[in-house]
Amino acid sequence: MSIQEAALVVGTGLVGGNILRALQDGGQRAIALARNPDGFGTGADIVAADLADPASLRRGLAGKSARHVYFATWKPASTEPEACEINARYMRNFFDVARDVELGIEHVSLITGVKHYLGPFADFGRFTPETPFQEDAQRLDLPNFYYAQEDVLFETAARDGFGWSIHRPNSIVGFAQRSLMNMGLTLACYGAICRETGRPFVFPGVPEQWNMVTEVSDARMVAKQAIWAAQTPGAKGLAYNIGNGDVFRWRSMWPVLAGYFGIAAPPYDGQRTSLQALMADAGEIWRSMAKKYGLVEDDVSKLATWWHSDADFGRTVECISDMRRSRSRGFTAYQSSRETFTDLFDQLAEARIIPAFPARN
Repeated sequence: MSIQEAALVVGTGLVGGNILRALQDGGQRAIALARNPDGFGTGADIVAADLADPASLRRGLAGKSARHVYFATWKPASTEPEACEINARYMRNFFDVARDVELGIEHVSLITGVKHYLGPFADFGRFTPETPFQEDAQRLDLPNFYYAQEDVLFETAARDGFGWSIHRPNSIVGFAQRSLMNMGLTLACYGAICRETGRPFVFPGVPEQWNMVTEVSDARMVAKQAIWAAQTPGAKGLAYNIGNGDVFRWRSMWPVLAGYFGIAAPPYDGQRTSLQALMADAGEIWRSMAKKYGLVEDDVSKLATWWHSDADFGRTVECISDMRRSRSRGFTAYQSSRETFTDLFDQLAEARIIPAFPARN
């Protein structure tokens, strides 16, 4: 793809923002479709549009062209059937308008996740899927908005003649000021509050999480794979798992995170402790910290998603993904998970999202 041709990123959060940065780092002109574009800082061309409103999509996309589309957004709902309906409708709105305005799509990279294998949050623990997760595993027999998104992708790709790929990260860690599901940002807020208040940096998960082998997906890795699939002819028409390429145990990683903040990690007592409970008073503490350190956001609820990290740390099933499918087709990127966390904390401090604490001896 020449640098004159644009790629369109739908969703400017954790994954979408990293895709935009990766595209621009590679000299690619990028367009970001965002419902609330104010303050979005990658330098991408902004399309102010709402997936729920076809008229706004038509206004925003008119006259635009994009061979490659990266769909990296979703809408939460109170029930999974409702989430299926909403997210399918939003995707269909986008593709219908893209066809009408002749956007020129040749490939769509859809970002979903390992809830494809585990089921939605409400069903965590009901199933014990075989690991490592295989991309060709059968769907679970229950509603899942990832399946609904896939079905719309398959339908519209067949109708309009574009290629596609699906990308299924595990727990995503990466730079974003706001994100619905960002374990790294949540742990950064937790560590900063513990450092500021002297509270113990307690591991909040179940014993299985403490002891089992696990993995995370650096958002930069997700971006690399999505771009690779869009630009590699032999990668089209498949779903891909995406992790960092290494594994770890929280019992080894937790002291690394504590060390970054210059605090000690107390011995794990084998008991689950909810982050939502531990951080019940975090709002006022964070407002005080924001004033003291000049942070850009004083509302911690817009940064940390305590409930989502509780769900991650509460999983009793192993979550390891097989990556042979992309490896065998030439995707060989690797990312150290330790550096995933420490790089993120450095970025957050530089952006004044968390304090830049001086290191303790």
